[in-house]
Amino acid sequence: MGQIAQIWRHPIKSHGREALAKVDLTAGQCLPYDRHWAVAHEAAKLPSDGGWAPCNHFSRGSKAPLLQALSAKFDQATNTVTLTHPNQPGITLNPDLEQDQDRFISWVTPLCPRDRALPNRIVAAGRGMTDTDFPSISLINLASHAEVETRLGQEISPLRWRGNILLANLPAWEERGWIGKRIRLGEAVLEVREQIVRCLATTASTRTGERDADTLKALQEGWGHKEMGVYAVVVEPGQIVVDDKIEVL
Repeated sequence: MGQIAQIWRHPIKSHGREALAKVDLTAGQCLPYDRHWAVAHEAAKLPSDGGWAPCNHFSRGSKAPLLQALSAKFDQATNTVTLTHPNQPGITLNPDLEQDQDRFISWVTPLCPRDRALPNRIVAAGRGMTDTDFPSISLINLASHAEVETRLGQEISPLRWRGNILLANLPAWEERGWIGKRIRLGEAVLEVREQIVRCLATTASTRTGERDADTLKALQEGWGHKEMGVYAVVVEPGQIVVDDKIEVL
């Protein structure tokens, strides 16, 4: 039987990740504080109601690969995020404070290509700013990831896929048969909605931020698609913990 190997959240979309040992999931919601904030670039045209917007309005790893090497730590008590990167000293900020946003923009801009729209401000929506227009949680099968590594002929971090829940002890690509089904993870039940189509962000190392593996070519030539992982929505709330079992209902 499969099980949860790792749980990850990304407090600021495309700007670092942190591991969690357990988390409480709420029906119809993203993993708590996952993609809670996002960095709008200078060409962004966001909805006037402050709601969800597509990923092309934000700074992200597909355009700025150095962002892939960011790590994050969120402190809910102080509403602060600490970011670290191998190229420069870390920073701690409250993303909701204007003065901290200014410090952050100055800090992160050197990590972004000058020929792309540069980071402009941090925004928050009423729900996680996922790449889907519904509040999703992403699942990655580590056996499928291992197949891609074999195709590439090199080891790469599964964190390149920016998933929320990494799953172990499953056959490779089993998750592709879950679309439209429900799965139980710990106390929670999720409904699997769709495959995750991948972008250039996954070609960059989470250690250095340099593009060093053609993941998209490997997927296309190996399996005829550019998909890794699945998006799901929480339909029954509950706590999930690393090592919890997975059950397809």
